[in-house]
Amino acid sequence: MEPPADPRARRLFGGSARALGDLAASPFRADRDRIVASPFFARLNGVTQVVSPGGSGLLVHNRLTHSLKVAQVARAVAERLTADDEHRALLEKLGGCDPDVVEAAALAHDLGHPPFGHLGERVLDRLARQRLGLADGFEGNAQSYRIVTSTEIRGAATTGLDLTAAVRAAMLKYPWTRLDHPDPHPRHLDPAPRGAAEPPDEPESGSSKFGAYRTEVDDLRQAREPFAGRIPDWQQTVEASIMDTADDIAYAIHDVEDFYRVGVLQQGAVAAELMAWQRESGHFRAITEPALAAAARRPGAAIERLRRQLHRKDAWIADDDAFAAAVEHVREELVEGLLALPFDGSIEAEQYVARFSARWSTRFVDSITVTPEPDVRSGHVLLAKAQWHEVQVLKFVHHRFVLARPDLALHQRGQARLLGTLVEALWEWLLDPEEESRLPRRLHDLVELAEAELHPRTPDRIGRARGRAIIDFVAQLTDGQAVAMLDSLSGRSGALWTDAFVL
Repeated sequence: MEPPADPRARRLFGGSARALGDLAASPFRADRDRIVASPFFARLNGVTQVVSPGGSGLLVHNRLTHSLKVAQVARAVAERLTADDEHRALLEKLGGCDPDVVEAAALAHDLGHPPFGHLGERVLDRLARQRLGLADGFEGNAQSYRIVTSTEIRGAATTGLDLTAAVRAAMLKYPWTRLDHPDPHPRHLDPAPRGAAEPPDEPESGSSKFGAYRTEVDDLRQAREPFAGRIPDWQQTVEASIMDTADDIAYAIHDVEDFYRVGVLQQGAVAAELMAWQRESGHFRAITEPALAAAARRPGAAIERLRRQLHRKDAWIADDDAFAAAVEHVREELVEGLLALPFDGSIEAEQYVARFSARWSTRFVDSITVTPEPDVRSGHVLLAKAQWHEVQVLKFVHHRFVLARPDLALHQRGQARLLGTLVEALWEWLLDPEEESRLPRRLHDLVELAEAELHPRTPDRIGRARGRAIIDFVAQLTDGQAVAMLDSLSGRSGALWTDAFVL
């Protein structure tokens, strides 16, 4: 096979191993096939989207089904935009848009999510930085990029999935490292791009979200090289922007759908919140921040906080009329529509959910456009103003009536303790000289990989390599594997042979 002329299709390593997809005409389609064939992709079937698969049955999305739906939406957006002559010309000017690239990036975007989803991400980041001394900490997007470039294995060498530059660039929802690339770092912009700002409670810690660790920064540069001069160093490629928007759409629709199915999302509570704000929006808009905080439990107060937050963070698009219209549309479609009857598992109920999901997906996909000069907090591909506000309101419903539940908090606190104990137990095992030969082979290999990535004069090189290896190892487990491994390490498990040591 001759090397492709398109610089976006250039691979980093040019390995000789071939997947079935390599026989296809498109190198980007081959990338998609490599991602789907990866065990890291299959693993997502056992990783939390919001609620652990083991605790919620088959009615809710896991990271695998979420990724498939993001890929479906992303491809629909890419095909729609590239079919339009006006959009196509702008897309080419900005670096190109290939539906296969967009689909591949969407399939790969969550490969690095650890056990227990976003909770696991926060816990591993804290442990990596505060317990293991890793300045980069942990970030799910950066871990996905590390997997496809460093820790996944193809052929005889540990060289990642050997993906094209375009697909790797399209995975970079946040195309910067935590602290120092590019220079000047986007966290210093005012306002900063979405995700680039430092957490308010941890100044000087670097960006909240980032797309690659320092160990993969050369790869990031190479992936982004074909887009130099077309978009700023900190801006998403068009294909990354489509993937990011599709992720938002899928999250907004499918998480609401999930918790309607399991009976958590109740019509009364959602109706009370939305309708109270509609009746008293003038009053809510007029009261001071302290008064609003004092009325936190009053129906309508939470969505007023959302309205104010949108103005603070996204003044470039936040609009009171569009917000009010979005609240009304969500009330009609969700409160008076989907939630009007409890989900009973019948064919009719399934059809109703499917129609709800399809209607919203079509509405969002059809509203998407391309802009040559986006706001710093937006990508080149974005939802129309009305639909952008509707996504925010749908996500609010999920946050307010699912994520804020005390029973979910109780469950997640237990999962956080489990991950902390597991990391500590693996650290002690690595430090035991008598057990070196009996370490899980994957963990041993990851230590060697991390050590090779560090400069020979790095302070405490061995300790940092062990720390990164532990984080890599734990992050690659499913929810069930993490529980099973801790049970084994704690002597609570009666099962001798498990899959917790392999991927």
